[in-house]
Amino acid sequence: MNTTPLWQHHAHGKLLITGEYAVLDGALALALPVRYGQSLRVETGEAPNRLLWNSLDRAGKVWFKAAFTGPDFTVEHTTHAPTSTRLQQMLRACRAQNPQFLNDGAGYQVFTQTGFPREWGLGTSSTLIALLARWAEADPYEVLFDTLGGSGYDIACAFAEGPLLYRLDGRHPNVQAVDFKPPFADQLFFVFLGKKQNSREGIQHYRRHKPEHADLIENISTITRQCLQCREVHEFARLLLEHERLIGEALGLPRAQDLYFPDFPGVVKSLGAWGGDFVLAAGNEAPQDINAYFRKKGYDTCISYADMVL
Repeated sequence: MNTTPLWQHHAHGKLLITGEYAVLDGALALALPVRYGQSLRVETGEAPNRLLWNSLDRAGKVWFKAAFTGPDFTVEHTTHAPTSTRLQQMLRACRAQNPQFLNDGAGYQVFTQTGFPREWGLGTSSTLIALLARWAEADPYEVLFDTLGGSGYDIACAFAEGPLLYRLDGRHPNVQAVDFKPPFADQLFFVFLGKKQNSREGIQHYRRHKPEHADLIENISTITRQCLQCREVHEFARLLLEHERLIGEALGLPRAQDLYFPDFPGVVKSLGAWGGDFVLAAGNEAPQDINAYFRKKGYDTCISYADMVL
């Protein structure tokens, strides 16, 4: 078999600093591409009209395999049916946009590899969609909307070179690169709670509980704009706290800080699906003391802003 890649690329993971849930309804959100991501490599396969799929974790161990055949990506065999079904949907969505995608009768083998633990929630699915769509020469936002759903901010982060503002207008994403380099970045940490959340379930909860007035969208958008202007950590923390109050009231859920870190000298803000994945800690103390606080609490994955953000 020829192991020379026919195509390969890498996509960045993401974190949503402001706008979680509200971004679905048009709120302006601040998103950050991160240093961790996923790669996709395409090689020539041995069997014609057959796609062999291999998903590797960051240690290089295969955690999922499947084989697809025929023009409709029929699952020939798989190690995990739900994953192969979701992947099949993505492949079909790419084919719908580009009928020539994987339609030449040749055989292919694909290898994907994440550069972070999959439970971190930095965008295993979104980076995959971005990579698949780029390979297929399809619109990644349309592939997302036709399969997983969501706002698309994670797609915007996949190939971004730095922080961005994101707003969704119907199915039309608006992306603007911004210069977000807070002078207090050394007092910001991303802490993994160890409770992987399902983003789709979080969205459904928001849909059931969100308020009917439009003030939430405008208030979140205002906070996003103000975050870009902050020069002091206490100003940034105040905005994060207000953001938590607004989203907490919309969801009818307690804040992560109240649940896990009530004595933290600063603000802890949920990122993405509430109650899991990463939180952002903005502390008033020295960076080493902030880090020590979370490690003493048993949260060993405490990553500095500089080590996380692209």
